[in-house]
Amino acid sequence: MIIYSSRELRENFHQLGPGDACVGHLSFSPGEEYKVVDLMHRGINFYPSLLSAFLSRSKVLQAEVLSQFMLPDTFVAYRSIDLCRNQAAYTRYGSVVSKRDRKHLGMGVGRWSSLEELQRLDSLGALPFPLVIQPFLEEARDFRVVIIDDHAEAYERINPYSYRKNLAQCGTASPVHMDSTLLAFCTNVMQRGDFPYALLDILQSPAGDLYLAEISLMGGLSGSSIGHEGFLQRKKLLQEKFCRRFEGQ
Repeated sequence: MIIYSSRELRENFHQLGPGDACVGHLSFSPGEEYKVVDLMHRGINFYPSLLSAFLSRSKVLQAEVLSQFMLPDTFVAYRSIDLCRNQAAYTRYGSVVSKRDRKHLGMGVGRWSSLEELQRLDSLGALPFPLVIQPFLEEARDFRVVIIDDHAEAYERINPYSYRKNLAQCGTASPVHMDSTLLAFCTNVMQRGDFPYALLDILQSPAGDLYLAEISLMGGLSGSSIGHEGFLQRKKLLQEKFCRRFEGQ
């Protein structure tokens, strides 16, 4: 049996076993994600992989699993003590950035003058833990990279009015050359997260160093040449290819 939707998954949950598969985007209500542990235990196959699906959902999980590709000293604050433990390391930085888990379009991103400022807010009980905390990279370029099947492209997101570069936050897009260094970096990130395709947000320092900001299985594509429909078409072809291979086993 191949499951293609969350509704089908709920209807057939107890009938699934080894030799069955779930294909495509699956949405879960809060607390329902624990059911996936049972599905894994029963040997259900998933496409895209469960690791990539959960990484796509959670900035916190990305910071834990993919931190080697992110800015140095990136950490997850689960509670107040985590801010205190990282205070010494952050004295070398100026501004810091906080990211709320599962917030999109730049809505959950905040910039602060220092980690100390966040701690002062926390003393008032104002922080919605967990938070991803990172140094703010001054004068960084912001690239969105789209990789799916044999298609790979990148464009720069530019916003002179805000540190948020999202196109939904009044940013603009300009195509950039996808060189071998950028492609190799993104490919390594995808391999670590077991992504069959991805949208990656990449920061480039003035010195040319690359850092992962975020990765997802879906997202805005208004600045791309492939476009939303083109991306969906290629994703459908990849899913069909997986199903043919799976059914032929």
